Amino acid sequence: MGKIKIKNLGDETLENEQKQQSKQKNKEKKFVKGGKGGEKIVAVGPSEEELAKIGLPKETEKEEIKVKAKTKKLKKTKKNLHSKSYLKAIEELDRSKKYKLTDGLEMLEKLKRSRFDETVELHVNTTELGISGNVTLPHGTGKQVRVAIADDDLLARVALGQIDFDVLLANPMMMPKLARVAKILGPRGLMPNQKNATLVKDPEKAAENFKKGQINFKTETKAPIIHLAVGKMSFGNKKLAENINTLIEAVKKEKIQNVTLKSTMSPGIRLEI
Repeated sequence: MGKIKIKNLGDETLENEQKQQSKQKNKEKKFVKGGKGGEKIVAVGPSEEELAKIGLPKETEKEEIKVKAKTKKLKKTKKNLHSKSYLKAIEELDRSKKYKLTDGLEMLEKLKRSRFDETVELHVNTTELGISGNVTLPHGTGKQVRVAIADDDLLARVALGQIDFDVLLANPMMMPKLARVAKILGPRGLMPNQKNATLVKDPEKAAENFKKGQINFKTETKAPIIHLAVGKMSFGNKKLAENINTLIEAVKKEKIQNVTLKSTMSPGIRLEI
């Protein structure tokens, strides 16, 4: 006969208790990647009950605090984005409507929301490309225009890339010399020519006109639209209206499809022609 195993009743109960304790210990242990040979590290850290005793927030409470902080920050940003008066004016503005010039200027005044003196712009959609000309606005644009007259010294500076003017005037006799710097002036729209009244017999007189408020206008190269500054918000509605009417007459109403009025920071306001 083989060997007979004899177990005491008390030993079996003890063995079961040891197995349960072993399982419990295994649950409390974690395997960590990167450990040597399946190294076991016992997870150490306070439980939620222990955190509560020492007054620290639980993990779920931490997440809730983060979400609340982000929401509060977003609300604050949105709140400061526009003033109440601006939001009210936006509600009154009808984007599909064409306003009379006087009404459009009044709406533009309501939409002003910057502390600086905003520039008033006019965007004119024309019926065709290639429309250009010049006009003297009764009250100027509010911007100081730097006017220069071409001579040997100035062209020498231009050749070195030194450009400190907004308008360049020249006598037709200077054209052979201007041709040497055409590659520099042309891309910047500064090359004198007869169409924009910058190639003239009397550059000194033309310079006076530009300083008084004369501006050049032309459609974009690939789109039938003209963008122009017609003054500052500080001009007031009367002066702005006179500048705008003068410009529209210069472009000619029959060549205009749409006119949009806006300031630096405002949305566009469509005008009746």
